[in-house]
Amino acid sequence: MREIDVKQVTDAVAKCCVDSCYYLPDGVLTRLEQAVDKEESPLGRQVLDTIIENAKLATAKSVPLCQDTGLTVVYIDIGQDVHFTGGDLWDAINRGVARGYTEGYLRKSAVDDPIFVRKNTQDNTPAIIHCRIVPGSQVHLVVLPKGCGSENMSQLRMLKPADGLDGVIQFVLEAVRTAGPNPCPPVTVGVGVGGNAEQAAELAKYALARKIGEHNANPQYAELEDKLLALVNQTGVGPAGLGGTTTALAVNIEYAPTHIGGLPCAVIFNCHAARRAEATL
Repeated sequence: MREIDVKQVTDAVAKCCVDSCYYLPDGVLTRLEQAVDKEESPLGRQVLDTIIENAKLATAKSVPLCQDTGLTVVYIDIGQDVHFTGGDLWDAINRGVARGYTEGYLRKSAVDDPIFVRKNTQDNTPAIIHCRIVPGSQVHLVVLPKGCGSENMSQLRMLKPADGLDGVIQFVLEAVRTAGPNPCPPVTVGVGVGGNAEQAAELAKYALARKIGEHNANPQYAELEDKLLALVNQTGVGPAGLGGTTTALAVNIEYAPTHIGGLPCAVIFNCHAARRAEATL
């Protein structure tokens, strides 16, 4: 049994909050730079150049990539041989979020009541936490700050089994066209297929936590990711929604078993910043 003081979790979460909001992941920057060479629209190339310049300035000056630093989504994989000491794990994660957003001068966007009061919590807590128990004695964290411009474009559809692969493809493309410029393209498209309504949405969000350029381990789904990326980039939405051939940098799919009578499918977008940071304890 390995003991880990929850203070280590707090420290890691705080750093990930800041790093994810200041520094564009290397894989995303590489994809953007590659897209400039392939983009057919002159205006699209100009937009991509501006996005790249913004990312480099944010890194150089240690400032946020975007003013909307989002709600904080935390994925934590806990080795089953780990025992936490020193306090409550959920409290430790939220203390890390509060510290990261306060000391990193990140915008606090969380409100405590979605309808009536909508009072700002002042430290961007509580985080949205997803936990898995896995083999081993390590703890792995992925912090995914999620802005609302892209989140508001999320869609869930309860397809029928008869809709099949074509139904999934058409739904994804419809979601991209409907979203248009709102999620700040070029986007990363997270697609969740299977499970039930809430699991499909969770799968789509989890797909966005994947490193850019990583494919689904299932060859059929990996092939579908490439096919959907090509089709999404043929929609003409383009960088910033101003037209062009770079609407998305990646399409990531996660799937799960489902009921014989259903084919749930969710689509969730990341903006071009694709903010993400990870740590292993």
